[in-house]
Formats: sequence, C-alpha cells, structure tokens
Amino acid sequence: MSTRRRFRTSYPTSVCGQPPDLPLSVVYGGGGVYGIAFGAGVAHGLQEAGIPVHEAPALGTSAGSWVASILALGFTYDEVAAVEVPPIPTSQPNVLADAARSLFGEATHPLVSVSAFSVRGGRRGREILSGADHPLADLCAASSAAPRLLPSHVVDGRTFVDGGVRSATSVEHATPAQHVIVVVPMARGVVEPGGRVLDYVVRREQGRFQHRNPDSIVTVIRPTPQIARLAGSRTLDLFDAERAREVYPLARDLGARWGQRLRGVHFQPVP
Repeated sequence: MSTRRRFRTSYPTSVCGQPPDLPLSVVYGGGGVYGIAFGAGVAHGLQEAGIPVHEAPALGTSAGSWVASILALGFTYDEVAAVEVPPIPTSQPNVLADAARSLFGEATHPLVSVSAFSVRGGRRGREILSGADHPLADLCAASSAAPRLLPSHVVDGRTFVDGGVRSATSVEHATPAQHVIVVVPMARGVVEPGGRVLDYVVRREQGRFQHRNPDSIVTVIRPTPQIARLAGSRTLDLFDAERAREVYPLARDLGARWGQRLRGVHFQPVP
C-alpha cells in the first residue's frame, strides 16, 4: 500500500469567550509501544461505536503522536504492529524516524499535531508541531524521543525530545471543542509510582483546560486494572511488543463501551 498521502481539510476554531463550534477533538497520551496499542485500541473502539475520532483534530504526545497519525491516515493495528520495535535503549540515529517512515512514508495531515520538547535551536521548552507543516514520521520521531532511551530528532533545524518530559498528554493544549476526549495510557496502576504521578499531571492540566474552556465537555479514558497489569512493572515493559498485542483488543473493547455510552448523549451516530 502507498504511504505518500497528503490531505487538505479545514475545521472551525473557537473564539475566545465564545462556546466552541468544533464538535470534537481528541488527545492521545504517551506510554511506549504499550501506549500505542492502548491509544489505537481505544480510538478504533470509539470509531466502531460511531464516534468520529478519525475526523477530529488530534493532539498526540510521544506514543500518542503515533496514534493520532494512525487514526488520521486510516491504518489498522496489524499494520502498526508489523513495524519492528527498535532495541531499547538505543542511540542509533534516526531509528525512530526510519520506523515511522516505514509506516507513514512522507504523509502529512492537518488534523494531527504533536507535543515535543525543544532542547536546541532557538526556543527551549514544549512546542506544538503541526502535521500540516511537517511529515508525520518526523513529528512522531520528535515527540517520541524519550531521553536516555531513544535518540533526539531534528525538525527544521531544531532538536527535539519526547514531549512527555513535560506532560504525558499536554491536554491543556487540546483544540477547544464541544467535546474533548482524552485517552490516557499512563494512569494510576500503570508502572507505579510513575503512573500515579503522570495521572496527577493530567488532572491538573485538564483543570487548566476546562478553566479556559468552561463550555467544553472533557471525557478522560484510562486503562482498566486488567490493562494496567499488562503494562508491566518496569519502564522497559512499555516497549514489549507482545504485551502490546495483548493490550490492543482489551483497549478496543474499552473504547467501544465508552463509545456506546457517549453516542446518543453527545454525538449522533455516524452513517
């Protein structure tokens, strides 16, 4: 299948102080290969239940950048799981970008944005990069470059590392919408105590977002205890491809259940 895909579309933005016009936006959080499986599973389950996540602007952080790209371009999980996971840790240059390009090619997509942390080349700090301006493979490599585990990545002359060094989801930078769905792989019960800490950050950022966007309804989807156990107990377990394969169908079922709950309350069924 060809991966040189380019999309052009547009969507409404909210006006400060006014209720958002956009019906839906999505946020996908980080969590290694496990995070990709969980995020893609939940998103595919929501989609099957009639929630149009594939048509919504999406903000991804780390693993979430891959999920946002997968949904925007219409890839299946089997296609994603076929991508070889590099050895972790590794300092091999471009290993992430090469893996991403084997799936996405040079595709861009304006519905995708990612959080990455700039370490050299101008401003230092978190930046939101747009898939309308850069290939998704570069954005995934920049947003997923976990320090001490994976190499940094250069985009437009600036060096970036994993957006998760500041926040696992960057939810406060979500596109304002009537309904914002936040998919959080790293929550309480996942690789403790780290999951608990990251979950606290998500709750704090959600509060900031809702303070600025009081008319938005925010739904946060976290792992079930069964899924959290599959994530393992060590950070490196998050990069275990076999664990991820077990997580995906459970996350898909979870997403479908959430989709059934949300459909008819906040969303009209998709024809």
